[in-house]
Amino acid sequence: MTPTRARPFFFRSLRLRRAMLSGAAAALALVGAQQLGAQALSGHNTNAPVDYAADRIELQDRQNRVILAGNVDIRQGDLRLRAARTIVEFTDAGGSLQIQRITASGGVTVTRSNEVATGDVAIYDFNRRIITMVGNASLKRNGDTLRGNRFVVDLNSGVSSAEGRVTGTFSVPRQN
Repeated sequence: MTPTRARPFFFRSLRLRRAMLSGAAAALALVGAQQLGAQALSGHNTNAPVDYAADRIELQDRQNRVILAGNVDIRQGDLRLRAARTIVEFTDAGGSLQIQRITASGGVTVTRSNEVATGDVAIYDFNRRIITMVGNASLKRNGDTLRGNRFVVDLNSGVSSAEGRVTGTFSVPRQN
């Protein structure tokens, strides 16, 4: 009888880790990633020009980006984004600069009329017309509040979703 050679612990533990990770990912996809649909920032004009103000600006022409720092205030129509720092990525199409993406960090606040979205980081993808808030993300509108780890707003449809441990508050109509 030939003895069977045991696999080293490293390989067994690697296989176990892979199985646990894939199981956790499947569970997260099916159960843990709670999504909540809500209308947010609907009706925003994504074709409006973008105005900005900041304490400092640095143009990194070779990287096709602009860094705005210190009290950054960016406006597009009635949408306003405020943060400590932003990186604005653009393309240079024949002398015409076109914004592709804004990545904001440091106490990010996005407001539009009676809606306020906040997070640690926000990414505004101009091609997809999507704003993603990450880290301590929240949306407040009138008396309603939605909180989660990640918050995605589709500006085309006005539909938003939150992921992670989702919590919130709904206001109720007052009765006389």
